[in-house]
Amino acid sequence: MHREGILFLIIVVVAWGLTWPVNKVILESLSPLWMMALRSAIASVALFAIAIVLGRLALPPRTDVPVLLSITLLHMVGFAVLAAWGLRLVPTGRSVVLAYTMPLWVIPGAVFFLGERLTLRRMIGVVSGLLGLLVLFNPLAFDWANRDAILGNGAILGAAILWAASILHIRGHRWRSTPFDLVPWEMLLATAILIPTAMMVAGAPATEWNGRLLALLLYAGVPGTAVAYWATAVASRNLQAVTTALGLLTTPVVSVAVATLWLGEPLTLPLIAAIVLILGGIAIGTTGSR
Repeated sequence: MHREGILFLIIVVVAWGLTWPVNKVILESLSPLWMMALRSAIASVALFAIAIVLGRLALPPRTDVPVLLSITLLHMVGFAVLAAWGLRLVPTGRSVVLAYTMPLWVIPGAVFFLGERLTLRRMIGVVSGLLGLLVLFNPLAFDWANRDAILGNGAILGAAILWAASILHIRGHRWRSTPFDLVPWEMLLATAILIPTAMMVAGAPATEWNGRLLALLLYAGVPGTAVAYWATAVASRNLQAVTTALGLLTTPVVSVAVATLWLGEPLTLPLIAAIVLILGGIAIGTTGSR
């Protein structure tokens, strides 16, 4: 069971690690809204297929509807659209590091809203993560006159905070079904929201459809979303929570490496320092009971 958990954890890290650079390329042809709408539609089909094959397709219990709505609106719509919009304006490596600051915002949120204790370890983790953000946003070097840079970075930080709010609700919710059992319905609802919204805001997607774009969308929807959610559920079931959490922190590292090798994005010293401080802070703050 442990080997199976490690295997599926590796699948998740590779799938999500590749998704950020893939999304960056897709955004050259589609608007953020249309990219997420089409990706969600593809993922919905794949997730329902997985649920049917596993014999786990069932209507959500009424008591789980509030958390289903919050995950859909905050994470699958809010986070996804803001992150995609920011990714269009910000380099991939920087984007994924900013998005993965989510646990830093969960820690104070859990203290204020869920009554969790603010331990010394968590305080050190938050301080380390904030130092990483300070390195990434060096006030003396950041181009404050660049409107796209300000909006793009702000959108991704806002996305991370929405993701954190979703996690807080997940933590505080009393579950009847499992998180994975709700995912197909959440993705279907997200698709039902995103497609009409994209049509109203951007009109029909005006792009040159070709095999490369379709292949990238299929990757983003199937391995990058549906398979990744399923693999996360399997890994979480077979591994300790700390092992899964720390393993998932390697996702930004994979994304940065792929963006450097595939997209030719520069690997700067401040970005490396930010990765070490932010992910190190998250690792310290979310592990250990003493």
